[in-house]
Parts: sequence; structure tokens; C-alpha cells
Amino acid sequence: MDVRINDLFDLNECFEKDIFNGLEYPWEILPEIKTFLLEFAKTLPADFEQISECVWVGKGTTIEKTVTIKGPAIIGYNCEIRHCAFIREYVIIGNECIIGNSTELKNSLLFNEVQVPHFNYVGDSILGYKAHLGAGVICSNLKSNSSKVKVTNGTEVIRTDLRKFGAVLGDNAEVGCNSVLNPGTVIGKNSIVYPLTSVRGFVPSNHILKNNGVMVIRT
Repeated sequence: MDVRINDLFDLNECFEKDIFNGLEYPWEILPEIKTFLLEFAKTLPADFEQISECVWVGKGTTIEKTVTIKGPAIIGYNCEIRHCAFIREYVIIGNECIIGNSTELKNSLLFNEVQVPHFNYVGDSILGYKAHLGAGVICSNLKSNSSKVKVTNGTEVIRTDLRKFGAVLGDNAEVGCNSVLNPGTVIGKNSIVYPLTSVRGFVPSNHILKNNGVMVIRT
């Protein structure tokens, strides 16, 4: 499985890329976001504004009046935080992202130009550069029996030792409306998931996953 950090992301599109230093797999950052965020906030440039306790926002970002930001959170430059978005604890959002209507984020990292624009849940997840979730896409972060999450591909298994882990989307990944990404899902660079698909395990880079489970190479 090509699920290592360098397989999935251009780290130049992540202004907080130092969080990945010394790590192999992207989900290894999830337990570290809390500590990293608070330390990283001390180094933010002057054009970030602290708008409330432990919430910092970059220049050019617009936040609708109906948004709730619980924080701690860092939101980059020129983002749109739209009506009724709910940004919970330990969220880092890159530049030029769209967090849309009734979207909820929790303990997650978003690279630059990510779009989660309509009724999305993103928990304990990492979304790469220009990743896009269609309306109603859910990144489920907890197994029904609360056991530790594994990343699987057929008989290949990588143990994460995490009880809460949603999804990892590589750069330019696209997920169609009302799909569910089950805990431990990894979608490679430039891959597409059809609408109304339940995804479990690994989708390689440059592939299309249809909602009947058939996977084909994206040409």
C-alpha cells in the first residue's frame, strides 16, 4: 500500500508541514495535533488575528456570524467559513479552504485549497491539497465496537493503534455526494470515489472507485 506521507501529499501545500517531521504514516500526526497546534500558534506571523481564546485566523478569511469555533484552531489565509459551520477542538485549516454549510470538523488537518462545502463531518482526518468532499460526505472516525482502527487492502493490514481515526485523502482526491468513508480509509492522490459509496480500506492513487465496489484506473 502506498500510504506513506510522501505517497499522498505535496508538503509544500501545507503551511504547518513540520508536524510531519520524522513520521512515516500520515495518521501518526493525529495524537500530536493538540500539542503541535498550540506551539505552532506561537510562531504565526503578524497578519494572523487571535479572534478568541486559542483561535487564530489568517488575513483575508471570512467567517459568517452563525459559525461556531470552539477551538483551539488555526485557520489560514483567504478561507471561507460558511453558515453554521462547527469547528471543534484541535483543527488546523490551510489557506484558501472552504468550510461550508453545517460542516463539522474535529481533530483534523486540512492542506491548502481543501473544500468541505456542504453538510460534511470530518473527524480525526487529514485532507490533502485540493481534496474535495461532495455534499453529505462523512469521515466516520470510530468503529462500532470501538476497537483500534486498521488500514487494510485485501490481506495487507497496517495497525494504527488509534481508537479514533477517520480518513486520509491524498492531494486532489474527490469524493462524491453522500459517501461514507469508514474508519481507516485512505484515498490516494487524484482518485475519485463515486457518490453513494461506502468506502473501507485503501483506494490507490489515480483510480476510480464505483459505488458497486468496482475499481478502475483513472485515465
